[in-house]
Amino acid sequence: MTKTLLVLSGGHPYEAGPFAAFLESLGDWEVTHYVHPEAEERVAAGAADNADAMLFYDMPGYTFADGTVKTAAPSPGFKAALERRFASGRGAVMLHHAIAGWAEWPQWSEWLGGRFLYQPGPVRGDMKLDSGYRHDVDYRAELVAEHPVLVGVPATFPVNDELYLGEVFEDDVTPLIRAQHDYVAANFYSAAHAVAGRMFDNSDWPHPPGSNLVAWAKPIGAAQMVYCQFGDGPHTYANPVVRRVVANALEWTAQSYGRSA
Repeated sequence: MTKTLLVLSGGHPYEAGPFAAFLESLGDWEVTHYVHPEAEERVAAGAADNADAMLFYDMPGYTFADGTVKTAAPSPGFKAALERRFASGRGAVMLHHAIAGWAEWPQWSEWLGGRFLYQPGPVRGDMKLDSGYRHDVDYRAELVAEHPVLVGVPATFPVNDELYLGEVFEDDVTPLIRAQHDYVAANFYSAAHAVAGRMFDNSDWPHPPGSNLVAWAKPIGAAQMVYCQFGDGPHTYANPVVRRVVANALEWTAQSYGRSA
């Protein structure tokens, strides 16, 4: 029986050809790929209800223009569709900038287990500074658990990717992979400065040290979710170990349907 994979993208730029090749590398899936705003409409209409696996590579709910950012919440139909999916035991894999999605919908970050902030704002009732980013970081990723998502993955492996200094709800997740990198403000740049046109700037941005987790698992209702920070661009898409991690995550979250964690 053919396995089905629903992929959502949009809201953040990426190279379509290399990303399509990445999707093809992840296993024998029948892939349906929707880009926002169509993605939100299709999910609200039921596209996520029966897909065996689901991959979020999207960052919806933002409009960037003239040095400002406007945010929006998803439609009630979209929210209800995801709640219905997770309640049924069908899980999802979230990649890279998905952690920044839906700034006006706190439930999204609770499901995912963290939040990337483009502007200072509240997270779980506390005010937080905007998050940090750093492109093209060469680092070693290190496994910190035994888990189905990590089967066949070496204990450490090299990655070149963008890293985030943001909010990770470590107490609520199962850590899988950590980055051997120092997560302090001096090693990142302010997202709010970037929005204002000041790229690669960390001045006047006293962000506290953060978590070095780059992959984790977390239950959502009756389902399982895996977040991987990997995925900024073609170099990471082509990394065979990253491909293995994401392929394993899709299989595991799909198999969670009908069983307990």
